[in-house]
Amino acid sequence: MGAVVALETLFAAQTLWHAGRSAKISADGEPTGHAALDALLPQNGWPRRALTELLLPADGVGELELLLPTLARMTRAGQPVVLIAPPYIPYAPAWQAAGVDLSQLEIVEATPRDALWAFEQCLRSGACAAVLGWPRHADTQSLRRLQVAADSGDCLGFAFRDRRHLANASPAALRMECVAAPGTVGQWHVRKCRGGQLPARTFALAMH
Repeated sequence: MGAVVALETLFAAQTLWHAGRSAKISADGEPTGHAALDALLPQNGWPRRALTELLLPADGVGELELLLPTLARMTRAGQPVVLIAPPYIPYAPAWQAAGVDLSQLEIVEATPRDALWAFEQCLRSGACAAVLGWPRHADTQSLRRLQVAADSGDCLGFAFRDRRHLANASPAALRMECVAAPGTVGQWHVRKCRGGQLPARTFALAMH
């Protein structure tokens, strides 16, 4: 029989989970490109190998500007980024102006049903740095599959959804809601974050 290992040693190594104890989450998140937002998030950035759910009052409220610094950094490093069935055709000059290397950007056109499948497959592939999707009819089970796919594919997943879904539970590691605010593209409230307390402050994305 092998040597007996103290439980506290296993807890310290995060080998076991103890009911009632908060799991220690690495602070090594993917930088958002917004210092004020990084300071709010438990991992100091987007959670890696995870799904982030962005809840919106409507499409086209400036939500992509939140992600452009991250996408620009990834594509300039030669890391592919995929958009699954976006509701609008991305305006290429604006993305280029934000520093995105369009040669590393792929757009997949699909029906709502096929889009959910494509979203999962791209997350799971291990070939993408980030995958952005607009799942229209995703239930909790579908979102859980996306979360697992992002983990197994070592990928950042971003799901844009109507904020009415805020009332429903979600397996996403991070949930943020966009609320209109004067003088900003949008004010973002963190509604769920894995590995830390919900921040009391919000993050406002200023207009350029």
